[in-house]
Amino acid sequence: MAKDHLSKAEIRKDALQSTVEATATAVGSVATILTGAVRDIASTIGGLATDVFEIRDASRRAIEDQGAEELPGASDDPED
Repeated sequence: MAKDHLSKAEIRKDALQSTVEATATAVGSVATILTGAVRDIASTIGGLATDVFEIRDASRRAIEDQGAEELPGASDDPED
């Protein structure tokens, strides 16, 4: 019965190949995670900016509706 013997060089090559494949898979997974995180952060910041613009516009409309020239609380008069 013939036994298949692998040379030391072939064993090392297989080990190196497996290591490179595992590393490539890990790097790909990390890149996917980072890409998703950057996308989510950009989306969240964009949503915040939209909210800020809407709040600013609502404040401006409220001031115009009251006929005021300043933001509430911005004058020196404590009655405002």
